Amino acid sequence: MASGWAPDSAVQDQIDDTVADGVLRARAHLPTGEGTTHCHECGEEIPPARRSALPGVRTCVACQSAWDRRPVNIGFNRRGSKDSQLK
Repeated sequence: MASGWAPDSAVQDQIDDTVADGVLRARAHLPTGEGTTHCHECGEEIPPARRSALPGVRTCVACQSAWDRRPVNIGFNRRGSKDSQLK
Protein backbone atom coordinates (compact mmCIF):
# COMPACT_ATOMS: atom_id res chain seq x y z
CA MET A 1 0.00 0.00 0.00
CA ALA A 2 1.90 3.05 -1.22
CA SER A 3 1.01 6.46 0.14
CA GLY A 4 2.50 9.42 -1.66
CA TRP A 5 6.29 9.31 -1.54
CA ALA A 6 6.45 6.55 1.06
CA PRO A 7 7.78 3.16 0.00
CA ASP A 8 5.48 0.16 -0.05
CA SER A 9 6.96 -1.14 3.21
CA ALA A 10 6.43 2.11 5.18
CA VAL A 11 3.57 0.77 7.31
CA GLN A 12 5.48 -2.39 8.22
CA ASP A 13 8.55 -0.27 8.97
CA GLN A 14 6.48 1.77 11.44
CA ILE A 15 5.20 -1.38 13.10
CA ASP A 16 8.72 -2.84 13.32
CA ASP A 17 10.10 0.40 14.81
CA THR A 18 7.29 0.56 17.39
CA VAL A 19 7.92 -3.04 18.45
CA ALA A 20 11.69 -2.45 18.61
CA ASP A 21 11.13 0.64 20.80
CA GLY A 22 8.90 -1.40 23.11
CA VAL A 23 11.51 -4.14 23.44
CA LEU A 24 14.24 -1.61 24.22
CA ARG A 25 12.00 0.08 26.80
CA ALA A 26 11.24 -3.27 28.46
CA ARG A 27 14.91 -4.27 28.51
CA ALA A 28 15.80 -0.95 30.12
CA HIS A 29 13.48 -1.79 33.02
CA LEU A 30 14.91 -5.25 33.70
CA PRO A 31 16.57 -5.52 37.11
CA THR A 32 20.35 -5.36 37.18
CA GLY A 33 23.02 -5.53 39.83
CA GLU A 34 22.77 -7.19 43.20
CA GLY A 35 19.36 -8.65 44.04
CA THR A 36 17.78 -8.87 47.47
CA THR A 37 16.74 -11.85 49.56
CA HIS A 38 13.48 -10.19 50.63
CA CYS A 39 10.85 -8.37 48.56
CA HIS A 40 11.30 -4.61 48.36
CA GLU A 41 7.50 -4.11 48.44
CA CYS A 42 6.11 -6.55 51.02
CA GLY A 43 9.16 -7.92 52.84
CA GLU A 44 8.49 -11.59 52.03
CA GLU A 45 11.47 -13.80 51.24
CA ILE A 46 12.23 -14.18 47.53
CA PRO A 47 12.75 -17.88 46.73
CA PRO A 48 16.33 -18.82 45.77
CA ALA A 49 15.13 -20.24 42.43
CA ARG A 50 13.65 -16.83 41.49
CA ARG A 51 16.82 -15.04 42.56
CA SER A 52 18.99 -17.35 40.45
CA ALA A 53 16.65 -17.13 37.43
CA LEU A 54 16.46 -13.30 37.55
CA PRO A 55 19.71 -11.73 38.74
CA GLY A 56 19.00 -8.40 40.38
CA VAL A 57 15.38 -9.23 41.28
CA ARG A 58 13.95 -7.11 44.10
CA THR A 59 10.30 -8.20 44.26
CA CYS A 60 8.42 -11.43 44.94
CA VAL A 61 6.18 -12.98 42.27
CA ALA A 62 2.97 -11.57 43.81
CA CYS A 63 4.26 -7.99 43.99
CA GLN A 64 5.79 -8.18 40.52
CA SER A 65 2.49 -9.48 39.11
CA ALA A 66 0.62 -6.58 40.72
CA TRP A 67 3.20 -4.15 39.32
CA ASP A 68 2.87 -5.66 35.82
CA ARG A 69 -0.94 -5.29 35.85
CA ARG A 70 -0.88 -1.55 36.55
CA PRO A 71 -1.82 0.75 33.67
CA VAL A 72 1.14 2.12 31.76
CA ASN A 73 1.35 5.46 29.98
CA ILE A 74 3.42 4.67 26.90
CA GLY A 75 3.44 8.23 25.62
CA PHE A 76 3.15 9.31 22.03
CA ASN A 77 4.06 7.28 18.99
CA ARG A 78 6.27 9.81 17.20
CA ARG A 79 6.46 7.56 14.16
CA GLY A 80 2.69 7.35 13.89
CA SER A 81 0.22 9.32 11.86
CA LYS A 82 -0.41 13.04 12.26
CA ASP A 83 -3.56 12.24 14.24
CA SER A 84 -1.55 10.43 16.93
CA GLN A 85 0.55 13.56 17.43
CA LEU A 86 -2.44 15.84 17.93
CA LYS A 87 -3.30 14.34 21.33
